[in-house]
Amino acid sequence: MIRAYDKSYLAKAQTTLASMLDFAVYDLNLSLAAFYGIFLASNVSLRFGSGDAALIAGKSGVELALEVLGDESLADKYHPAANRSPEYWAGWALAYFQWQTNLTFRQIDSLIPITEILAMYTPYHEMDVTHFCDKMKELYNSRKGESNLKKYRLKASLSQSQLAEISGVPVRTIQQYEQQVKNINAAKAESVIALSKALSCPVEMLMEV
Repeated sequence: MIRAYDKSYLAKAQTTLASMLDFAVYDLNLSLAAFYGIFLASNVSLRFGSGDAALIAGKSGVELALEVLGDESLADKYHPAANRSPEYWAGWALAYFQWQTNLTFRQIDSLIPITEILAMYTPYHEMDVTHFCDKMKELYNSRKGESNLKKYRLKASLSQSQLAEISGVPVRTIQQYEQQVKNINAAKAESVIALSKALSCPVEMLMEV
């Protein structure tokens, strides 16, 4: 699966997003949901999610929050905390999931709001972040409904039989991928390439999180 940006930036991105949320909640006294909504509405969320080095590596969490809010005068409200908060963990874990799946923050929030991620602090903050990601994928896929393969097949106005004929992939296999009985991410490369060509979409668009 294609990641959102090079892994060398990941640790810094996690720290930056985590510190941003912590600063907004504990130093600026904003509600997590309200601030995160502002973040999503700004172009900062899209730039950060696509790996803009000026944001993920070039700014601290405080600086990122001030850019989201458009008010640098709030910088003097920052007071370093001795302990990492649940909000810090939520940002840290979310940054990892966003990098791993290459979804935008808006896509994630449309199905899993930030308050729900915060509620996952217990027990997931005591586990490896991969366990959190597995749970997030489970939630995202269960709420997303139809698979990406089905979405692009319907967009192309093709039946399963027509797609099978064009791509050379058996119709039963297509049905299993669409029903997510089989994991398309584990499919043979030639099968996914054939399906993507038949549907005129990039291979990565058929992958699931």
